[in-house]
Amino acid sequence: MRRIAAFALMALIWGLTWLPMKVASEVVPPIFLAAMRFLLAAPCFFLIALAQGLPVRPGRFSRIVAASLLITTGCYGFLFWGVARAPSGLSAIVNLSLMPIFLVVIGALYGQERITMRRVAAIGFGIAGLALLFSGRTGAAQEGATPVIGLVAVAIGTVSYAWGSVISRPLTLAMPPLILAFWQSLVGGVALVPVSFAVEGYDPAYVSALSDPRALFGLGVLVLGGSLVAFWIYLGLVRDWGAFRAGLYSFISPIIAVAAGVVYAHEPFGWAEGLGMGIMLAATALSLSEKKPVTAARSG
Repeated sequence: MRRIAAFALMALIWGLTWLPMKVASEVVPPIFLAAMRFLLAAPCFFLIALAQGLPVRPGRFSRIVAASLLITTGCYGFLFWGVARAPSGLSAIVNLSLMPIFLVVIGALYGQERITMRRVAAIGFGIAGLALLFSGRTGAAQEGATPVIGLVAVAIGTVSYAWGSVISRPLTLAMPPLILAFWQSLVGGVALVPVSFAVEGYDPAYVSALSDPRALFGLGVLVLGGSLVAFWIYLGLVRDWGAFRAGLYSFISPIIAVAAGVVYAHEPFGWAEGLGMGIMLAATALSLSEKKPVTAARSG
């Protein structure tokens, strides 16, 4: 029950980060914003670890670097680049519907997950619910943009995140999730800086824009909620549940994000969105009710 409550809190927080992220992105380039998020979160994780007396010296550092480049740098680099070139609604559908598929397939290849009929059914229901939820929010393609290439980039970012989550599980079994969160935030955040410069260019105004109230609000929510609470919980659930079940937030967080948009941004809400929410909740419940334990993670 404690893990279910932690899962619900994680999904709630990550569902509520979309609006602050959008607000902050109005004044700070998105990839640079992501880099600052993780570079600010890393010292916070470090201080918490020191307060708890946890050793921060990593073991299997090469695997930590690989997981960090996948789950942080690769995901956010491709995701933000793709969203800038494709309709946001379609990008969300691609990212969130593919996430559980890639998690269970890659997890199965690593011997961590099982592909069962229950999971296949849950994924199918979840994708149908997502399509309904975002049916009125796909938007038109931007003039001069290449939405197909953008959606491919979003899909690559999703693969990167799923792969990083799977190879992170043996690390969560070998070290506290808090320490892993510190190293993944630090390594991934540092690597995002040159990605930002390459994609968005360098401008000293980016740094000064961080003092804008919108950027401070967005970073506050992303660092304190998205990283220090939700990401920490996520790595713990990857350890205890496996990557697939932990990744089911992708069927819950969109519901929270849409609800926040309806309340605070007066976005439209109709029967399709309501039905989609119900189907996605049912898909999550179907997977979380699975009793048979997953295969233990390999150490290699």
